[in-house]
Amino acid sequence: MSRRSRIRRHHPKHTVLRVLLSGLALTLVVTILLAGVGTAAAIGLATNWLTDLPSVTDPAAFAVAQTTKIYSADGKLLANLFLENRQVVSLDEISPSLLHAVVAVEDERFYEHNGFDAIGIVRAAVTNLRAGGVSEGASTITQQIVRNTVLSAERTDISYKRKVREAYLAYKLEEVMSKDDILSMYLNTVYYGEGAYGAESAALTYFNKSAKDLTIAEAALLAGLPQQPSRLSPYDNIEGATARRQWVLQKMYEQEYISKAEYDEAVVEKVILKRAKNLNEHGVYSAPYFVAYVKKVLQDEFGTSLVFKGGLKVYTSLDTKLQSQAEKAVGNVLNLKSDPDAALVAIDPSSGNIKALVGGRDWDTNKFNFATQAKRQPGSSFKMFTLVTALASGMPPKRMLDSSSPAVIQTGGKPWVVGNAEGGGKGYITLQQATTHSVNTAYARLAKELSAAKIVKTAKAMGITTKLEPYLSITLGGQEVTPLEMASAYGTLANEGRHYPATAVTKVVDAGGKTIFESDAEGSQAITREVAYAATQILKGVITGGTATRANIGRPAAGKTGTTQDYRDAWFVGYTPQLSCSVWMGYTPEKPMRNVHGRRVFGGTFPAQIWHDFMSAALKNEPKLNFKSAPSPKYTWKSTWDIPKTEVPLVVGMTEGSAGSMLKKADYKVTVSYAYSPSIAKGRVISQSPAGGTKVLPGATVTIVVSKGIDPSTPPPPPPPPDATSTPPATGTP
Repeated sequence: MSRRSRIRRHHPKHTVLRVLLSGLALTLVVTILLAGVGTAAAIGLATNWLTDLPSVTDPAAFAVAQTTKIYSADGKLLANLFLENRQVVSLDEISPSLLHAVVAVEDERFYEHNGFDAIGIVRAAVTNLRAGGVSEGASTITQQIVRNTVLSAERTDISYKRKVREAYLAYKLEEVMSKDDILSMYLNTVYYGEGAYGAESAALTYFNKSAKDLTIAEAALLAGLPQQPSRLSPYDNIEGATARRQWVLQKMYEQEYISKAEYDEAVVEKVILKRAKNLNEHGVYSAPYFVAYVKKVLQDEFGTSLVFKGGLKVYTSLDTKLQSQAEKAVGNVLNLKSDPDAALVAIDPSSGNIKALVGGRDWDTNKFNFATQAKRQPGSSFKMFTLVTALASGMPPKRMLDSSSPAVIQTGGKPWVVGNAEGGGKGYITLQQATTHSVNTAYARLAKELSAAKIVKTAKAMGITTKLEPYLSITLGGQEVTPLEMASAYGTLANEGRHYPATAVTKVVDAGGKTIFESDAEGSQAITREVAYAATQILKGVITGGTATRANIGRPAAGKTGTTQDYRDAWFVGYTPQLSCSVWMGYTPEKPMRNVHGRRVFGGTFPAQIWHDFMSAALKNEPKLNFKSAPSPKYTWKSTWDIPKTEVPLVVGMTEGSAGSMLKKADYKVTVSYAYSPSIAKGRVISQSPAGGTKVLPGATVTIVVSKGIDPSTPPPPPPPPDATSTPPATGTP
């Protein structure tokens, strides 16, 4: 029988004799190691050394750190997380050439000894005694496993005590574990340099292939690395690594693991190095901001040790196609180095699953995750929660709100003074109009009427997890939240009022194949279907004819813009029945966005454009669904026709000043125009609209026309005709 055919056989014959001889050999070794000490004393000392040993029957004692793998929803490997870059594989997933090479170079009597090589130890001991120091070692593969696992804390100890403990544990390990299992453990444990632990990671690190696909020459090169992995790395020392490979091939040939023809072919094979792209320093090669968020979620749930050492398989919600489209949408719109940062989060509202997440414009230059870590003021995009609160409280979309500016809101302390972005107001407008055109003063007065506490409660129910304070300014986005929270909360409207928490991790399987986590897709009814639909109908107008017309994607969609004071933050958060998406942009440190590509930034400009581009691509092949209709909520608050009207004072004939004062005192807005009048004195009111006595809503605008006097370009009137009784003047000479 050839050596090659015997490589995995463990010969049971003479087992009892072999054990006895091994035991005697161990005693002999101790005696030799302690030359100059009596045999009995040596045995007694060795017995003392073998106290407090770990158990070799405890699987945890041999546990090694394994690489955790993170996958996308469509099966793409997103990342490897590790403290030790290790991917444990079975012996059948490793090339036989590597098994042969390892045994040949590390432990040629592996299949003959019982944990420690008595012949090798005696030979090494004699050699070392003659040399007057340690010049030769004799650790078996089994001993190396013991040293790197159960005795790892003692691995730097070079005393005889550690060597005896190591040999004894190796002997005990082989009593309970097969040779194949021991070899498999070794090949998955040993360090090969370049951060690679185990054969699979080593094969990927040096040759970008699995361990099962290694050639004889590649296997020999890897087998030679554990001796001095740093010095022999072929990336830094190709000559040294190749020389070591040739020596391993020679050993394989001498021990009949390869033929002469195989040897001749392998020694001349060119070393071609190629590092797998998914094994860089951080283990991340796709969707880095999303992976960073997943890492945090995993560590919060399972702890750092299990995440980075436990060999987990983590399945996530990310759709790599949508992720690519999201990154492209951000990069195409913000394509200059001087541009602000941006974040985009897209969520499936029916499950809460995060389908795409962009946490910044460039991971390499800024690893801060703006999608999940950056809490910024959302501006008017937060008005949605006030709108929902109003509808849920019984206010109809046609409820009239005062839009006059400024709004002076009493708070019990210093009044809160709010102005409109465009300056003045437009009198009384409907709740729907106030939302579509994002009128601050109307919403400030609405928040006062509803109470900030109710708005906070609504926001929390819909998905805002950041702690919120019940301040009235919350309605204008005065408190900071993340883009992830906003996408999640708006998804509640898309999903008929049912909220699902934002989910990145859908399933986690441990190294043994057991599912230890699976996301619960239940969710809760945060608001009624009726309120969700009513709010959506209003927010659709923001896109079709309000502040976010750039977000129009040619299908039913709704959303809200947001721009904070001095243009420091700009948002657009919108949704369709299939997808909810938030877009934020801003500088860090914060500064005004007054000149981005030559213009000021509003929520309806760059953020709406990014949203438009992403959603158009993401939904290109999806059906154009409309939002599911629902009955109108039961409206109980005063509507348009419930607000009492008042009579407009008659001011015709009054001076401009008196007329203006009277109208303003009666809570009307006043606009003035001027005209010439042949009959009304200059400075007095010629006419008014609405006419005096007309009943209109408070806050309505009354236009007065004031006389400018007689038009100077008008010709003077003709002289009066002569008196018939008077004497006519003389017409000739006497």
